[in-house]
Amino acid sequence: MRKYLQQCRSLVHLTALIPCLSVPVLYAREAYQEARMQMVDEIQDMVRDTSEYLGKDSLSERVMQAIAKVHRHEFVPETLRPAAYENRPLPIGEEQTISQPYIVALMTDLADIQPDARVLEVGTGSGYQAAILAELALHVYTIEIIEPLGERARTTLARLGYENVSVRVGDGYHGWAEHAPFDAILVTAAPEQVPQPLIDQLKPGGKLIIPVGSPYRTQSLKVLEKHADGSIHTRDVLPVGFVPLTGDH
Repeated sequence: MRKYLQQCRSLVHLTALIPCLSVPVLYAREAYQEARMQMVDEIQDMVRDTSEYLGKDSLSERVMQAIAKVHRHEFVPETLRPAAYENRPLPIGEEQTISQPYIVALMTDLADIQPDARVLEVGTGSGYQAAILAELALHVYTIEIIEPLGERARTTLARLGYENVSVRVGDGYHGWAEHAPFDAILVTAAPEQVPQPLIDQLKPGGKLIIPVGSPYRTQSLKVLEKHADGSIHTRDVLPVGFVPLTGDH
């Protein structure tokens, strides 16, 4: 190790060379990058496998670019980072999970996020879905009812430079009225019925993406679109399994 450090100190023109001590970090970055690209490929394969439900065999290029860019390993416990890019949910503490990357990509695609969009997310969790949305939207408002998760997500998102994300600890069932209406709303936990406050806070032309169903049973991922006259068109996309939406409702 002493010889290794001496070699580092002897380097000249440091602005043109990579410091020796960064080699392990670079190796990890390359490993994560390779795993992330493999995850993207797996998501694309799964989209094709579920095309009968989705009515298409690919997702938006903008969404997939965001999935390829955001570092999922930053949003999982350090002990689980080797598994961060597996296409499956992972525990994040407080009996909650970070969603399967395929589901994150699919829900984001269904929301049809435009660059000038203001988006509400109910169920911040780790902050990963909020980061994906932040790559696409003007601003993301995200609510987490479990305080330790909300504070941890706020810290992680700030550390990673997501200045266009506002995190609030509270009951997301009631939405975030002071920032409404929203161009899109994504809910990452399942109520038994669609919360009326979220429908009310959706802008005409906007979409609400939400899993609906009984706790710990197969639910249905739904897309609700509000028309100019306030009417709602609902369609079921595919069966899913989410943790229940909690709160005083």
